[in-house]
Amino acid sequence: MDPYLIKELRRDNSSILNDGLSIDSYYSGLGYRSIAGVDEAGRGALAGPVCAASVILGGEKIDGLNDSKKLSPHDRDVLYDKIFTKAQCVGVGMAGPGRIDEINILMASLEAMTNAVRMMSESPDIVLVDGNIVPAGLDNAVAIVKGDTKSQSIMAASIIAKVTRDRYMLLMDKSYPGFGFAQHKGYAVKAHYEALDAIGVTPIHRLSFEPCRKALESLIETGKIGTISAWFSRETHS
Repeated sequence: MDPYLIKELRRDNSSILNDGLSIDSYYSGLGYRSIAGVDEAGRGALAGPVCAASVILGGEKIDGLNDSKKLSPHDRDVLYDKIFTKAQCVGVGMAGPGRIDEINILMASLEAMTNAVRMMSESPDIVLVDGNIVPAGLDNAVAIVKGDTKSQSIMAASIIAKVTRDRYMLLMDKSYPGFGFAQHKGYAVKAHYEALDAIGVTPIHRLSFEPCRKALESLIETGKIGTISAWFSRETHS
């Protein structure tokens, strides 16, 4: 790996798609054989972890890959299984609500991405990260804006991250009934706001997010919880 080349690729990758090349094909043409795509899911949710995935497809072609947000839940599930079956390597990293509140959602998302790469059984030659920031600790990474629409590897990572997090939130729906986690997966929708008003917050809510903080303050004001420290003494999902 050439550090100077990595620096130059970070500086400007806006013209990579010229001549019909995909992002992955472009970097493969530069000599990189082990290309990992990285993406996250859950950054905008009010509850639950942020989940990241890293995928090295290798020489496998998987039909139907796309940005996970553009796929139906059924198609995501089908592709999830195909990716784990056919991909050369897959890694997953998570940052829970405690960590999100501690270091903020952006830093937690980047940390989860780094951990996803480190969880793989192989070290990639280059890491293609969806977004405009290279996570700390990934010296061989390149940020690709809207990478989940340009890179097959990043598309695969977006699917793994999304399905992994969705399945976790299905489990949380059983642990915390009444919030509708099975439906909205913790995101900021009307039903979730209504549940926060009616029930309050759970240990998997992100208290650094204003709606959750206000719901906790309401519990304290009504005497249902003595103090914020009393809340944090409960079981947490960090």
